[in-house]
Amino acid sequence: MSHQQDMEDTVEKLIHKGKGILAADESAPTIAKRFAAIGVESTKEKRQEYRSLIFATPGLGDHISGVILYEETLNQRSLDDEPMAGLLLRQGIVPGIKVDKGKGPMANAPGDEITYGLDGLEERLQGYREQGARFAKWRDVYHITDTNPSRLAIEANAEVLARYAAVCQSLGVVPIVEPEVLIDGYHTIEHSAQVCESVLKAVFDALHRHGVVLERMLLKPSMVTPGKSHTTQANPEQVAEATLHVFRRVVPAAVPGIVFLSGGQTPEEATANLNAINQHGPQPWALSFSYGRALQEPAQKAWAGALENGPAAQRAMHKRAQLNGAARNGEYSTDMEG
Repeated sequence: MSHQQDMEDTVEKLIHKGKGILAADESAPTIAKRFAAIGVESTKEKRQEYRSLIFATPGLGDHISGVILYEETLNQRSLDDEPMAGLLLRQGIVPGIKVDKGKGPMANAPGDEITYGLDGLEERLQGYREQGARFAKWRDVYHITDTNPSRLAIEANAEVLARYAAVCQSLGVVPIVEPEVLIDGYHTIEHSAQVCESVLKAVFDALHRHGVVLERMLLKPSMVTPGKSHTTQANPEQVAEATLHVFRRVVPAAVPGIVFLSGGQTPEEATANLNAINQHGPQPWALSFSYGRALQEPAQKAWAGALENGPAAQRAMHKRAQLNGAARNGEYSTDMEG
């Protein structure tokens, strides 16, 4: 099978109706914070146990089309001693991989950050593909303040995202492009919309310059919301209207799917907002989810570091996946949370 056909098949699987992507690609420091919140020490063995349990959730593939893995996890075996990628494939789930190397301060752009990891990316991707990964993810972040993000940061991060996506496609790996406009801050929903539009316009300009085939990629953006510290928060309908208004202006119809990040929303908020977006009728793109904490938080609490709690963790994981699968179709209601 050609790289082009392989990527098109992968995209089709990832945006399958009623399904979304689980982001289980937390770095070691991030998952340590998640585990600390439930009183669990983040050891290699505990990370293996937890991820093996949730990936083995019965029926997970009914609502989850793909899982983004951290490099450590791709190299691990499950509790039943099979490769993690093999466990996912057995569930009918496409394995993916986080390939950026984190972020840091951007020179000459106070308050802005840039993402690292382009050096050696081609070689790493070749290895990941041999281990079963068929798509990748790269995240850049944008802070909103009175002066951020700067034009320099918007353009530099767009260039990095486009270079990453081009390398992925040259090797037959579907790139998920993630420009995250952070929810932290006191900004209004109108300010958020302005920043999101500027960021996405720069990203697609850069993708075009680098010859990235839009039909063989996915976009993983933020929803348009007020800053979480703003005095007035938006309801799901307001979030849906603001988000779709921006996306219709700047996201080309050739992009097959938009898989939203949750970005600090609670599990319930992320589901309700996705549902409201999908209730606005057909759009040029499939509108799905690629949630991390908003999918996993209930399962982590149920597991609490004890292997005997595995069935409870799996039930919690399945329920959250099922609810977001319903929201993917605009068929979720808060009554389903009971």
